[in-house]
Amino acid sequence: MVSQTITLNPVILTIAPNGARKSKHDHPMLPITPADLAHEAKVCQTEGAAMIHLHVRDEDHNHTLDVGRYRDAIDAIRGAVGEAIVIQATTEAVGMYNAQQQMDMVIALQPEAVSLSIRELVPEGGEEHARSFFAELMALKIMPQLIISSVEELRRYELLVRDDIIPFDNPFLLFVLGRYTTGQQSHPRDLLPFIITLKPECPWAVCAFGPLELAATSSALALGGHVRVGFENNMLLKDGESASQNSDLVRQIRGVSEAIGRPVATARDVRAMFLGTKTETAI
Repeated sequence: MVSQTITLNPVILTIAPNGARKSKHDHPMLPITPADLAHEAKVCQTEGAAMIHLHVRDEDHNHTLDVGRYRDAIDAIRGAVGEAIVIQATTEAVGMYNAQQQMDMVIALQPEAVSLSIRELVPEGGEEHARSFFAELMALKIMPQLIISSVEELRRYELLVRDDIIPFDNPFLLFVLGRYTTGQQSHPRDLLPFIITLKPECPWAVCAFGPLELAATSSALALGGHVRVGFENNMLLKDGESASQNSDLVRQIRGVSEAIGRPVATARDVRAMFLGTKTETAI
């Protein structure tokens, strides 16, 4: 019998370690400070995370888009892992920031990567302003990930691409499952409407809220997508027990990736895919 080797595309594992709303009351190991985030980045990168979705907090541990606090956290993470992880800043508004403030933060910070909500940054009537912002991101070579929370948003995204408001040649989409439903629960079937609508050549990832995070993200892996896991979305392991730290969730989904034959991407792979560079210094 002749054996055949089939290589599937590497899966990008992103860790979302804290989010904007949770606190130490939700989990004592929730990382808040730059030192906490640096430690989390290091252990999660060791388990296979190629990217960290970064939220920072103010002195009262509340969500902030403060550029100085972002720089402190980024410096701490780079000190811990060098270039071995892609650092993705968030622009999440949390009802506190308007589109202009979100855009201003990104241009001032100039992060390597950034997550952007279509719903928040491109409100009806704000298309031309968004066009200028996205063009500046391209000029600065900042890697965007566009957050899509419903099929209606996905269809609007496709219209924005058609009209050259979103100009990226290789945009990375993130489908959010369960975030805007009662109780912030998700189910693997929530992914299907996105997949049916999506153009096949577009790279995409999934994050899923609630205890079925692993089932939903495993479905995404089997369908060729990438995944984001972490305390921002879920703190439970597949057996219902609380994860001791974020790296437990990375290890769990990495096991699924290995079981279905998909290798785990490195930060080098992510940069090659979206930024056209292969520069990486691992620690």
